[in-house]
Amino acid sequence: MEETPGSIYDQVGGRETFERLVDEFYKGVETDPVLRPLYPPALDQSRERLALFLAQFFGGPDDYSQRRGHPRLRARHLQFPIGLAERDAWLRHMLAAVDAAGIREPARSHLRAYFQDAATFLMNRY
Repeated sequence: MEETPGSIYDQVGGRETFERLVDEFYKGVETDPVLRPLYPPALDQSRERLALFLAQFFGGPDDYSQRRGHPRLRARHLQFPIGLAERDAWLRHMLAAVDAAGIREPARSHLRAYFQDAATFLMNRY
C-alpha cells in the first residue's frame, strides 16, 4: 500500500512523528501503576507495534499488516483487563503524547478523537 496523499500520516510528517508520539506515550506508561503491569517487561516490541499500527491506520505504508496481519484491534486486547481506570490512564498518556509530539491541527483533533473512541472501544471490564 502506498502512502495516501493528504492523509493524517502526511499531515503530521510521516513515520518519524508516529515514532515520537509513541515514545512520548510510553514515557507515561513506564511509570504508570495502572498500565505498567499490563505490558511486558521490555517495551521495545510494544513501541514498534504501536508506531507501525498508527502509521498504517492514519494513511502510511502497510508495514504493520505485512508483519502482523490484520490489526484485529479488539481481539488482540481481549487478554488484558481494560476497565475505566485502564482506559482513562491510557487515554491520559496518549493525549499528553499528542501534545508533546507537537502534532498540529487539523491532524491533532483527528488523532485525539480516534484515541478517545478506540480507548472506549477496547474496554472489556465494566
